Amino acid sequence: MSEFFIISVILLMFIVFLLSGLYIHSVLFACGIIGLILLEGFSILPGLLGNEPFNRAASYTLTTIPLFVLMAQFVLQSGIVQDMFYFINRLSKGNNSLLGALTIIIGGLLGAVSGSGTATAASLGQVAVPELTKHGYKPELAAAVAASGGSLSGIVPPSIILILYGVATETPVGDLFMAAVIPSILVMIVFIIVMLACFYVFRKKTSEAAGLEPERKGPPQQAELPAMRLVVVNAVGLIIVIVIFGGIYSGVFTPTEAGAVGAFTALLSTLVLGKVNIAFFTRALTETIKVTGMVMLILIGAQIFGRFVSLSLLPRKLINLLDPIMEYPVIVLIVITIALFIMFMFIEGAAVILMSIPVIMPIIQAIGVDVLWFGIFISVICTVGLITPPVGLSVYAVSGASKMTPEPIFRYTMLFAFVATVVVGGIMIAFPDLVLWIPDSME
Repeated sequence: MSEFFIISVILLMFIVFLLSGLYIHSVLFACGIIGLILLEGFSILPGLLGNEPFNRAASYTLTTIPLFVLMAQFVLQSGIVQDMFYFINRLSKGNNSLLGALTIIIGGLLGAVSGSGTATAASLGQVAVPELTKHGYKPELAAAVAASGGSLSGIVPPSIILILYGVATETPVGDLFMAAVIPSILVMIVFIIVMLACFYVFRKKTSEAAGLEPERKGPPQQAELPAMRLVVVNAVGLIIVIVIFGGIYSGVFTPTEAGAVGAFTALLSTLVLGKVNIAFFTRALTETIKVTGMVMLILIGAQIFGRFVSLSLLPRKLINLLDPIMEYPVIVLIVITIALFIMFMFIEGAAVILMSIPVIMPIIQAIGVDVLWFGIFISVICTVGLITPPVGLSVYAVSGASKMTPEPIFRYTMLFAFVATVVVGGIMIAFPDLVLWIPDSME
């Protein structure tokens, strides 16, 4: 059989398996194994399924993931997310548009602390959506604001997407974290501008929108949080951010060590807040194991699929196909952006990173694009993918938490995603030094 025929069969299988509802790691594993058998025969399997999957999953760099996920679970299980939002609500002093902007900012900060976009979006869906609605936001816009804030975990360090990209391309994770700082702020600013535009164009014509005091129906702690709890909540977020960024930037910590110190800091905060018990540890450890296990399975499946991609010479075929435009790196980047954007719309972000890198990286190197810069560029596309249909995980998390259907939320989040892709992607392409400035200063 010709390589073209085999590649066509495997891609068709990939689409059919995805549409049938199989887990992405199973799809990657099955398509990779079948493709390798068709290319090389059964003789390739013993070596491929022997020590390689273990060696891949046992990478020291990957220990960063469970540590940051554990930190995230300590933060989420302690109720700090809700308390932070109530603090922001009080800080806004009834300014409706400011409340929405601060919700997006707190979503970004929680993404930095927790590393979990779905969990952050779900928490904001529970707390922020009712509050924003009472302050004049249409319910679907309020949900879109919460989902967009949660999606920022795709780009705000310590993003799991950045860690996986670093592992897949052997790029220092600490450099990726530092390089993501300015682009993540840009995405946040764009989301805020879009939110303000939508708020003033589509604001509710209600007494709340007119500036009257809304009825307070939130949890009791919204009205009066103890001063000590407010101090602890804000101190925890500040300390964790300082530990992660300050430690990595100064060279005191490696990313793995920063994750461990961050998890320990989050645990100390839960002790101060009196949240630690058997149920707390059970939930935190269970969720950490689930997330880490999912990432490892995707990593192993993607490794096998990546071997098929390499042996099929698919990257070289794509380079030959793109040869007429290879002299125009910007056009090639636009083509890759569209392809990744579509993939992130349908497939979970970690899987997209791991399965696309073997295909895309040779093209990126051929046009002379910096690997570090491209990692941040992919993370921006992943961020907007979390709020685009049909598999916008942040939108579904908010939808489930707020008991709303996802379709009307997607109408707003698509606008957030489109503007962020065009503006932030365009700025990054036009001014690549914005991404590389902080990592270069570390050297």
